[in-house]
Amino acid sequence: MLSLVPTPIGNIGDISLRSIELLSDADILLCEDTRVTKKLINILKVRYNTTFKEDQEFISLHSHNEKHFIEKLLPDFFDSNIVYASDAGMPGVSDPGQALVAYCLRENVAFDVLPGANAVLTAFVAAGFEETKMLFLGFLDHKGASRAAGLQKALHNGFTTILYESPHRLEKLLLELNEEEPNREIFLAKELTKKYQKYLKGTASNILSILDGNFRGEWVVVLSAGQTQADSAISEKDILSLDLPKKVQAKLICKITGENSKSCYKRLLELE
Repeated sequence: MLSLVPTPIGNIGDISLRSIELLSDADILLCEDTRVTKKLINILKVRYNTTFKEDQEFISLHSHNEKHFIEKLLPDFFDSNIVYASDAGMPGVSDPGQALVAYCLRENVAFDVLPGANAVLTAFVAAGFEETKMLFLGFLDHKGASRAAGLQKALHNGFTTILYESPHRLEKLLLELNEEEPNREIFLAKELTKKYQKYLKGTASNILSILDGNFRGEWVVVLSAGQTQADSAISEKDILSLDLPKKVQAKLICKITGENSKSCYKRLLELE
């Protein structure tokens, strides 16, 4: 049987009794990073005086080898007690895990998913935005037209929207948000459940001023719900098919989507 076990996103005290039990009884531990899982187990042994099987096998299973690993699997692999644990949080949420579940469903392999720590829901609740319909987009693409399109989707979908961002690109995201929606209220959660956890709420400009260049840490960004893109019988694809200058195309697209005209024009140039 396969069990997907969430692990603490920071504070070790957030681990559940069921998670400890399954980790300790596992014959094989599939790990996003075996070093991280072994460190967690050592902490559990000391802090909670937990006994683990001495002959546990640790197998690395991450986003780069997941497809190849599953292609070689046979259903009898799960005759043992198999646990998958990502480095922090819920497997399958911006972490490997979903492909394993899909395999189990195809091959009629028994599996279970334990509830547990998750940065998405923790930040969503902490943001205090009253629009309870939410959309999780994970990390935006790093650059180019796909990033611009992703940002527009985040801003104009009508839901409270949650993003992950690295410290290296947080300033870029805040500057983009400030240009696109300077009055949009946003919420940032830094290092959730850890010693230096911090909450910030305001406009992008407010938060840039507070951070003053210090973007270190792991961040979750929550955008308050904005207006949805206007419904239209004409699509962006229809406009791009017309023999019109790029600036005119950009203006027309902005009319039906609400996108910033400057960023739209830049995105269209990058599509060439």
